[in-house]
Amino acid sequence: MHVVLLSGSPSQRSRGELLLDYAREYLERRGIAVSLIRVRDFAAEELLHARFDSPAVRDLQATVGLADGLIVATPVYKASFSGALKVLLDLLPERVLNDKVVLPVVSGGSPAHLLAVDYALKPVLSALKAQEVLTGVFAVDAQIAYPEGEQPARFTDELVERLDESLDDLLAALIRRSGALDIHHSNDRPERARRSF
Repeated sequence: MHVVLLSGSPSQRSRGELLLDYAREYLERRGIAVSLIRVRDFAAEELLHARFDSPAVRDLQATVGLADGLIVATPVYKASFSGALKVLLDLLPERVLNDKVVLPVVSGGSPAHLLAVDYALKPVLSALKAQEVLTGVFAVDAQIAYPEGEQPARFTDELVERLDESLDDLLAALIRRSGALDIHHSNDRPERARRSF
């Protein structure tokens, strides 16, 4: 199985990428192959001019297309997910997330931004035909401490618990969908996660 980690932060210093690092370690410990794609690794002209023929964009489309699951991390800016992430998602084929499990991971300054995910990010993922969008994780910036010196990034216990729970859900969904495909029941729709952010 293969999961793509998609970072929508244009910043070098990103809480979302710290959360993706945590997810990567979790998945790799369980034998899941992981690829990281960061919006800031693309040339601005590739994104802004929608260069579908560029090697980087073709590689993005192929990598996401072959994945079993996707974790999308984004900061909340002005009550929505990052514009850079929207530009990147616009470069993907319309049905690219068909038969994939998607886990949103979002960071914001306060819980007041929580609903921006449901009203902004999830509709875009649905437009890409994501088969199963898990409830995901909303992390308040204060719950994440950047690495200092030799010290790794630190998360509050409550955030770690929610991350582990959501990653458990992702792994279970990947296994369930893999089993469904193996026994030719790919039209079965898994029950959606009920937990809130």
